[in-house]
Amino acid sequence: MKFDLKNLPKDIDILHQLVQDMADVIKDHDTQIAHFKAVIKQLQRARFGSRSEQLNEDQLQLALQDFEVEEFIEPIIDIQQNDTTCRKRSDRKALPDELPRDEIILDIGDKICPDCAEPLHKIGETASEMLDWIPAKLRVKRTCRPKYACRICAKIHQMPAPDRLAGMATPALLTQVLVSKYCDHTPLYRQPQIFKRHNVHISRSTLAGWVSKSCWWLDIIHQRLSQNIFASNHLFADDTTIPVLDPGRGRTQTGRFWVYTRDQTAWRGTEPPSAVYIFEPDRKAIRPKTHLKDYNGILHVDGYIGFESLSDKNTIRLAACWAHTRRKFYEVEKATGSPIAAEALRRISRIYAIDGEVRGMSKTKRRAVRRTRIKPIIIALHKWLPQVLQKQFDHQSGLAAAIRYTLSRWKALTRFLNDGAIELDTNSVERAIRPVTLGRKNHLFAGSQEGGKRWAIICSLIETAKMNGVEPYAYIHDILQRMLNGHPANRIDELLPWHWKSLNTVNS
Repeated sequence: MKFDLKNLPKDIDILHQLVQDMADVIKDHDTQIAHFKAVIKQLQRARFGSRSEQLNEDQLQLALQDFEVEEFIEPIIDIQQNDTTCRKRSDRKALPDELPRDEIILDIGDKICPDCAEPLHKIGETASEMLDWIPAKLRVKRTCRPKYACRICAKIHQMPAPDRLAGMATPALLTQVLVSKYCDHTPLYRQPQIFKRHNVHISRSTLAGWVSKSCWWLDIIHQRLSQNIFASNHLFADDTTIPVLDPGRGRTQTGRFWVYTRDQTAWRGTEPPSAVYIFEPDRKAIRPKTHLKDYNGILHVDGYIGFESLSDKNTIRLAACWAHTRRKFYEVEKATGSPIAAEALRRISRIYAIDGEVRGMSKTKRRAVRRTRIKPIIIALHKWLPQVLQKQFDHQSGLAAAIRYTLSRWKALTRFLNDGAIELDTNSVERAIRPVTLGRKNHLFAGSQEGGKRWAIICSLIETAKMNGVEPYAYIHDILQRMLNGHPANRIDELLPWHWKSLNTVNS
């Protein structure tokens, strides 16, 4: 708005209106400036600040009276902190019994007492253990097939050549390449340098070919794992970006990993923990719809709007994430120091504290405690948030957005009160995404969309193995060897990590 200060109107009413318009413009600008400052602080914290969302005790004891909000803040009893300090103990565990041991005996030479010349007799021993490392080494497995000829019919007889998974690489070497890349996050371009130190020259393109052929064999297990997970009735879902090389345009395009996990440990469920990754070229809502077209049960999700349409199916019931809700208020508190945001954090922390007390109990016990102790806090929070929103002068502020985010998902956020198997958040699938994040930092991008699909196959098997306490190298090596030896297709379930673990535990 522009004003000609040299030609102001002389009418008093017009001048009053002009001043009012100017005040409205200034107020609007101040609101926008405050909003942009909050956004800048949020971006600075995301770029340079700590990733932890914990608040210290001083922040949780903000003086609310100065902000005139005490009339609509209801008291919540905080958890008493135990001031007793315990002496820090060493958390080093004993060396595993299954590790091979080379015993060195340091014994005295003469079994005669040097003082009295009487014979000595053994009364015990003192033993100590040190962890040793045997460097990895390459070797050549040479297979000879003698030829025999018949002098009468001139026919040659020879054993047929054994099958191979991929060129000159054994299942052990293929597994090393796969685990190094997808579990230990060593990109393929670094691995030839490792082999070169052993005087073996393997090109990066050769390694890429080995990965491709290995994934061709493992794809059937990935498909069976997907079928097994989607047959469950409690899943966690999320997605994360995967840069994919786009050679035609000389840059990368953004693909997606859609990640689904099953984790019933919090309520003693019988189904084994597992994770499946599915690569897609985009984030369209049709992707999860396709993956979950036959799914029937609870789906733990974040705030992605594409998941909201899944609730249109009567077979899928969404459970929203309290961690994402808490994060909205946390960002506001860190950026503006809002006492209302701090109070919201305090109430949500109380919900988590009570629910943590019953973690690992049966879902019936969890539901009973939630309805008795958590439901009153939820009811009070639902009554308080609209009152806060109504008193907000700036409805475009981060605090107002956080409140609207919470209220718009209230039904999904409170579904856990009626089902002890529902978790408060999607941390299970968030943990499954972390290895992808580490790999993305090291790999930088997938070489193609087919490369993205291969990445999803191996990640699914490795992460599921880790969730079941299975060492990834031993698992993948064994199943590749079994498939090379002709493992029956109708017994693929035996190669799923939890079945493989039980079979190998019995055999050992």
